Amino acid sequence: MSSNSEAIWRHVEAKQEEAIALSDRVWGMPELAYAESRSAAEHTAYLKAEGFRVTENLAEIPTAMMGEAGEEGPVIAILGEFDALPGLSNEADVTEHRPIPGDGNGHGCGHNLLGAASLLAATAVKDWLAANGIKGRVRYYGCPAEEGGAAKGFMARAGLFDDVDIAISWHPSSFAGVNEPLSLANTRIDFTFHGRASHAAASPHLGRSALDAVELMSVGVNYLREHIPQESRIHYAYLDAGGVAPNVVQARAKVRYLIRAADVASLNKLVERVRKIGDGAALMTETRVETTVISAVSNLLGNDPLERLMQDNLDRLGPPPFDAEDRRRAAEFQATLSEEDIASAFRKVGLPRTDAPLTDRIVPLDSKRAPMIGSTDVGDVSWVVPTVQARGATHAIGTPLHSWQATAQGKLPHAHKGLVHVAKVMAGTAVDLIQRPDAIAAAKADHKERSSGAYVSPLPADAKPAIGMSLAV
Repeated sequence: MSSNSEAIWRHVEAKQEEAIALSDRVWGMPELAYAESRSAAEHTAYLKAEGFRVTENLAEIPTAMMGEAGEEGPVIAILGEFDALPGLSNEADVTEHRPIPGDGNGHGCGHNLLGAASLLAATAVKDWLAANGIKGRVRYYGCPAEEGGAAKGFMARAGLFDDVDIAISWHPSSFAGVNEPLSLANTRIDFTFHGRASHAAASPHLGRSALDAVELMSVGVNYLREHIPQESRIHYAYLDAGGVAPNVVQARAKVRYLIRAADVASLNKLVERVRKIGDGAALMTETRVETTVISAVSNLLGNDPLERLMQDNLDRLGPPPFDAEDRRRAAEFQATLSEEDIASAFRKVGLPRTDAPLTDRIVPLDSKRAPMIGSTDVGDVSWVVPTVQARGATHAIGTPLHSWQATAQGKLPHAHKGLVHVAKVMAGTAVDLIQRPDAIAAAKADHKERSSGAYVSPLPADAKPAIGMSLAV
């Protein structure tokens, strides 16, 4: 164990109670994408209290902020999030589905923990730089709207990461390890069909149904599914079915499509095919279709040198210090899960099944994983700057993210211990990079080879953050 490791871990521990309290406050104000005003204010206040130089309203997003500390030297960015999800409200520390009265939002993906741990890591690095008189800068980026809003994509398009040397992030999980850099590029597009209203019985021939167009588009996309790469995904939700009166031909209807593919080039090809189906549905119904891109994100770009460096920090630290009470409580949450939930969690990280309710190991970097592939706007950052992510063990093994069980565990002691543990991993990785210019150079060389030195945003030039718009689907 290096002296740097011990020193940075002490800096994390010195500020852990403040970060845990921040996480719990954000858990109690579950705000959806681009509406995280109270959570963002909490993060901004924390940054200012810790002496960071704070910039707000990044990329013209009111809930995005950045705090910087240190002088000269390499720039290490640590990314945080704090948005919640709809329909996942639940009381804390109860092993049954017991929603809290109110708006129904909940931190079912653990972003209250995510932002707090990243801010804790950045604060520890700030304190370590000052205590040792070392040149270097650490930045905390408070990134809203990861759940469907692609805020980091808008921030990357605005050039906010262009002068960063390395970016570090993490995500809550059942296990502790390096996050496999595998995700799908995606975009959300609203298709709004405009027709002509009429009396559905007396003059149906005069109407042109926008709802018919939406339904025909659904049929066409369902036939398309057989003829796309198997890793691609297409999801949809009706935003406006045209009203509740069946005796009126619906003059307007809207559907949102979420389209995913292995990379941006494949995504763009698939999007064009879906757009043609929308055009065809409009042609068949003599309606008019308008499209609006709500968000778009790139696939993740890996970085071998950074992943090895983070793995070294994980191995030096060892698993989170869960105790018997943590395991007892986690076992009670495991009892609410299915056998497939638990088995799938082990398969996902390539570890043999055990009866442990909380992880007692670090996932090896070379484990043979069976990943469940989703999407993240961290992908766009990874194309701009060398990026690495950890997985932090904050939930009972098998807890599905985007579930009430994840929300209910968000304030428990084992979630707090996982928060502090992953903050140590991120802070240790950052310190190693600041002290090793060769490691930064290796990461940049790997990044250049993978990215060909160019980032092209998947967002159209006229796309804007969906502030004030529902992103619940």
